[in-house]
Amino acid sequence: MFKSALFSLLLFCASNVIAHDDVASTPRLYTLDCGRIDFTDMHVFSDTGDHDGEKGIMPVTCFLIQHGTDWMLWDAGLGDEIAKSPEGEIKVGLHFRVPKTLASQLAELGLKPDDIKYVGLSHLHADHSGNARLFPNATFLVSPAELAWASQVPTPEGVLADRVQAVRSSKVKPTTGNFDVFGDQTVQIISTPGHTPGHQSLMLMLKNTGTVFLTGDVAHFQVNYDKSLVPLGNTSRAETIASIARIHGLAKHYGAKVVIQHASDVLDQMPKPPAYLD
Repeated sequence: MFKSALFSLLLFCASNVIAHDDVASTPRLYTLDCGRIDFTDMHVFSDTGDHDGEKGIMPVTCFLIQHGTDWMLWDAGLGDEIAKSPEGEIKVGLHFRVPKTLASQLAELGLKPDDIKYVGLSHLHADHSGNARLFPNATFLVSPAELAWASQVPTPEGVLADRVQAVRSSKVKPTTGNFDVFGDQTVQIISTPGHTPGHQSLMLMLKNTGTVFLTGDVAHFQVNYDKSLVPLGNTSRAETIASIARIHGLAKHYGAKVVIQHASDVLDQMPKPPAYLD
């Protein structure tokens, strides 16, 4: 009887290990709507005049990755405080809107900000770090070059000093080169500087979907990605073109889906929570 009970216990433990390994090796990717930015003239998105005079609405996206029992947020969108005004806010000639807060979208998935273990930031512009203050107990995955650049005085254009301070006041895990977030190569941060000095992208290995790249602001729109167009305010033209070329090369090698995070149709192309890619 003892042997039988021991065998049953070992079988139970083994089945749990197998189940855990299976979950850990198959991340889920959720797409969250983290705001809108309205432009009356999008000329700033090309230093060769390609967007001169164009009007546009640029979606702001965040992404939630479930890896086993751990949760990671990729980019933190526009700040939830903007949602307090139904009309949004107008600053520096741009119209910012947050129809639905990030906190409420997490709640709909049964999560609280403290459930997020990692917050990976492609870079520290305000539309990617706006909710950094929501996650004081998370570990931020940020390039040292990015944090140093964003911490300058005066604060670089497009960066909010209080959001940078929120990151600096939290636990920060420096990321350089390629960084394997969970140690199993399913979620990797890839260095893609140019838009900012420490800009980075995220590569996901999903069981059913295959490889997916979340590209931050490597390129803001599909045409910029296709034609290697460089925005006026990027910190390095050469690095921007090299980073776009790197994503192109990696995507070709892996047969990957490339997500342009500000593309006008990105929210239509991705599953709406509670649906996800896996």
